[in-house]
Amino acid sequence: MKPFRERNPVPIGAIGLGVILAMLLLAFNASKLPFLNGGKSYHADFADAAGLKKGDDVRIAGVKVGQVTSVELVDAKVRVGMRIDSGMHVGTDSRADIKIKTLLGQKFVAVTPAGPGTLAGDIPLARTTTPLDVTQAFNGLGQRAGEIDTARLADAFDTIAATFKDTPPYVQSSLRGLQRLSTTIASRDDALHQLLARANGVTQTLASRDAEVAKLINDSNLVLQTVYQQRAVIHKLLVDTAAVSQQLSGLVRENRAVIGPALRNLNQTLTILQRNQDKLDETIHLAAPFIRDFTDVLGNGRWFETVLWNLPAGVASEGCIKVAGQKICPNLAGAGATP
Repeated sequence: MKPFRERNPVPIGAIGLGVILAMLLLAFNASKLPFLNGGKSYHADFADAAGLKKGDDVRIAGVKVGQVTSVELVDAKVRVGMRIDSGMHVGTDSRADIKIKTLLGQKFVAVTPAGPGTLAGDIPLARTTTPLDVTQAFNGLGQRAGEIDTARLADAFDTIAATFKDTPPYVQSSLRGLQRLSTTIASRDDALHQLLARANGVTQTLASRDAEVAKLINDSNLVLQTVYQQRAVIHKLLVDTAAVSQQLSGLVRENRAVIGPALRNLNQTLTILQRNQDKLDETIHLAAPFIRDFTDVLGNGRWFETVLWNLPAGVASEGCIKVAGQKICPNLAGAGATP
C-alpha cells in the first residue's frame, strides 16, 4: 500500500473540496433537515395572506410552538407552510386562523387542534380565516379619497339637481342636501389632503418604530406577569404585616399598666440627670486623677505600691513602720511595699 505522501494530490484535493462544499451546503440548509429541526411540517390554505410573512409565529392556545416557513400563491389561494414542534398534537379537524399580533400589523397563525389522529393533508379554506387589516383599510381609503376629483364631483351633483328639478319636493330636498355636501367637500379639499398626508406620516412613523413599540408592549407584559407571579408573596406579606400590627396592639394593650409607670419613672430619671448634668461633669472630671493614681497603686498584681515623701530621717533609719495597720518598709528610693 502506497504511503499517503506518494499518492496523487489532485484527486485527494478534489475529494476534500467536495466534502467542504457539501458541509457548507448542509450548514446553510440546516433548518430544513428533519433530524436537526425537531418539528413537523403542515400547510394551510387561506383566502389571502393578510400581511403574513415567513418567520412569523405559529401559536397554539397563545403559546409559540413554531413558525411560518413559506407563504406562496397557489391558484386562487395562499398556501402557508408551517413547522410545529413535534410534541404538539394537530388532529385531522384542526383549523388555522391568521390573527393580529401587535397594533402595528404584525401577524401570527393561531392553530386550534381538533379531531382524532394526526393531520396528513392541508388545512382547507373552510377551516381558515384571515383578519380585517384596519391599517390597510385606512390607507386604501386615503388613497381612494385622494384620487377623487372633487370639482367634477360637485359638477355632477349640480347636473343631477338640475335634471331632477321637476321631481317631488322631498327628492329636491335630498338633491340639495347632496349638492351642499359636495360643495362642502370641495371647499375643504386642501384640508382633507393635509389631514390624509399627516395620517400617512403618522402611519409611517409607527411602522418605522415597529420593533420599539413591540418591545415596549412585551416589556409591559413581562412586568405584569412578574407582578402576577408574585401576587402570593405580596398577599402573604400584607397578611403578616396585619398580624404583626395586631400583636403589637395587643402587647401595648396588655402591658399598658406596666409601660405607663415605667415611662413616667424614666421621664423623672431623665429630668434629675438633666438638672444635675453640671455636677456629673465635674465628678467625672475630678475622678479621673484619683482613678489613675489608684490604678498605679494596685497595678502590681496582688501587691500594692505607694510612695511616702518627706519622712523624718530617724524614721527611715529605723526600718519598717506601721501606717493604718499596714507594715511599710522604706527602700533606697524612699518607697516601701508590703504583702
